[in-house]
Amino acid sequence: MKTAHFILIFCLLALASPFAYASDPSPLQDFCVAINDPKDAVFVNGKFCKDPKLAKAQDFYYSGLNIPRNTSNPVGSTVTPVNVAQIPGLNTLGISLVRIDYAPNGGLNPPHTHPRATEILVVVEGTLYVGFVTSNTDNRLITKVLYPGDVFVFPIGLIHFQFNVGKTNAVAFAALSSQNLGVITVANAVFGSNPPINPDVLVKAFQLDKNVVKNLQSKFWWANN
Repeated sequence: MKTAHFILIFCLLALASPFAYASDPSPLQDFCVAINDPKDAVFVNGKFCKDPKLAKAQDFYYSGLNIPRNTSNPVGSTVTPVNVAQIPGLNTLGISLVRIDYAPNGGLNPPHTHPRATEILVVVEGTLYVGFVTSNTDNRLITKVLYPGDVFVFPIGLIHFQFNVGKTNAVAFAALSSQNLGVITVANAVFGSNPPINPDVLVKAFQLDKNVVKNLQSKFWWANN
């Protein structure tokens, strides 16, 4: 009985511990510049680390987020990421950045989720209708219309979106709490998976006619970010 109590208390303490959270692990050194060459390197958090003595300014630098992106695509938006793939020095630091450009009159960053990151977004141009949906069973939609200077947070793992309701281009920047946040776009994952999900599964899940499901699966699903 005492053993059972001990295990229960241990589990509760583990859950209450400040280390029991879903996030990138804290670095155990000043930095760990990602490197593809394993020679004289240490493997940390998915990337090899460059010898710190060989680190240079370029490892922590990116240029070009001031440049507007082309939004001529099916969803009318383009995401420009700045994560560990663009800045090797972000490796193990648990943070990244994106620029999002939206076309006028309906540019959309479609419903998606980041399995490894909370996102905080600031609008610098235009007017965005944004929101996220809480988890089961509430599935509550929380939305807001944002204007330049407004900030909104999308909690980790929740489905969220941004939609340009203005008549001009819109631009937003977002910081995310992971060096490699991951993106799951809902429509792409459900109807554009490779290989396709058995239509019978989707018929049952969405209560749709099988021909509708097959039609949706036949479409090209744009992978925006």
